[in-house]
Amino acid sequence: MSQAISQAMPRIAPLGPPYPPDIQVQFDRIMRGAPPLMLFRVMAGHTRAWDKFRAGGLLDPGPLSLRQREIVIDRTCALNKCEYEWGVHVAVFAGPGKLTEDEVRATVHGDARSACWSPAEQALIAAVDALHHRATLTDTEFAALAAHYDEAQILEIMLLCGFYRTVSYLANGLRLPLEEIAARFPAQL
Repeated sequence: MSQAISQAMPRIAPLGPPYPPDIQVQFDRIMRGAPPLMLFRVMAGHTRAWDKFRAGGLLDPGPLSLRQREIVIDRTCALNKCEYEWGVHVAVFAGPGKLTEDEVRATVHGDARSACWSPAEQALIAAVDALHHRATLTDTEFAALAAHYDEAQILEIMLLCGFYRTVSYLANGLRLPLEEIAARFPAQL
C-alpha cells in the first residue's frame, strides 16, 4: 500500500515550532541541522513515547557496515509497506551505503535470490524475510547468516528488524504524509 504524496496531517498532531529547548537540542542532534521529520515531531509531543523511541534508535555506528544496516532497514520497511521510512532511508543513506538503483529496487520487489546481492547479502535478506514472516530463523537460516556475520552482527540484524517493524507500525498507523525529501517506492517492472 503506497501512500500518495499528501499534505494531510497524521492521526496524531505533530509538535510545531518553536520547539521546547530540550526537544530542539534533540532534533538538532538527530537531524544534524535539517528540519525534524514528521515522525519525530509526532513522537516528541509525548514524552514517554519519545524517550522510548529514542532509546531504541540503532543509527549509531554498530557492528554492521552502513550498507548492511541499510539493506536490513530498507527490506524491513518494504516488507511492512512503509514507504515513509523506506523513502527517508533510501534518500539519506542509499548513496553513502553504496546501494545501486537495482539493489534499492530489490529491497522492495526482489528477494534473497535477486542477482544483485552478494552471498552474504542474500543471507541477510533471507534472514530479514524469515523474521518478518515467521518471527524466527530456522537452523539452516541461522547457519547461513552465521557463515557471514558474527554474533554481535546477528543480534544487531534482529534488533534492526524489530525496531524498524515498530517504526513501520508507527508511520503506517499514524498515516504520516511522505517527507518531501524521501524516495518513493519504485514501480514494479
